[in-house]
Amino acid sequence: MARLLSINAGLPRDIEWQGKTVHTAVWKTPVQGRRMTRRLNIDGDGQGDLAGDGGEQGAVFVYQIESYRYWQNQLGRNDFTYGQFGENFTVEGLADTEVCIGDYYRIGDALFEVTQPRVTCYRVGIRMNKPQMAALLVSHGRPGFYFRVLEEGEVGAGDEIVKVEAGPEQVTVAEINALLYLPGHPATRLEQALCIPALSAGWRASLEALLDRERKARATTGNPGLDPPMGPPSAWQGFRPLRVSRKLHQAAMSLRSSWSPPTVNC
Repeated sequence: MARLLSINAGLPRDIEWQGKTVHTAVWKTPVQGRRMTRRLNIDGDGQGDLAGDGGEQGAVFVYQIESYRYWQNQLGRNDFTYGQFGENFTVEGLADTEVCIGDYYRIGDALFEVTQPRVTCYRVGIRMNKPQMAALLVSHGRPGFYFRVLEEGEVGAGDEIVKVEAGPEQVTVAEINALLYLPGHPATRLEQALCIPALSAGWRASLEALLDRERKARATTGNPGLDPPMGPPSAWQGFRPLRVSRKLHQAAMSLRSSWSPPTVNC
């Protein structure tokens, strides 16, 4: 039986990190009693970057106690507290490999719909004091996921989590996370994921771009007999450790190249 173990909330604040000031609400702490979950968030909670976080389809972030135990073992730590991963709901059950996009769940008086995996960014690394944490969450297949609030209502620690309806296509959180971030993007599975009405707009756009690339690749394959000889892959598969050999100031780089770093919303 799945159960809500803790409700965690926190408002944005400025954190000093690596010589910079970061505005973030990743520090969530357990709250006492029952709380109202509303269309955009839980009472007393907020998001630090409204361009990349929050909104109706990211109102509540869910993470599992089973993943807590996994990371305690992987990282050799025993100092975790509820809200450690920036989640609003710490739950027992609801594994990423079992929960599907579009599933409906009843918790207390509120009704929720699963919309997308968590899009991890560097801020979770600040909270965990481990800069590579965002990449680890993806590569280990434990991102957690977001709820949309279909019916507002009060929830409280100890509430049972009841699945009331299965999402269409039955694409799990872990599967759709891997489709976007890990090597291999089968067109049939991308098409299946895009048939899920609950999928958030951001994820839909990303998967559509991948599907378009896959279709163009198939269309330009041509005569297999004319393909170049088989050899090593042209790109790395999955994740690899990298070592920084030197650092260049942006002003210096601009004298030699027109390259500029992409903007990423977290």
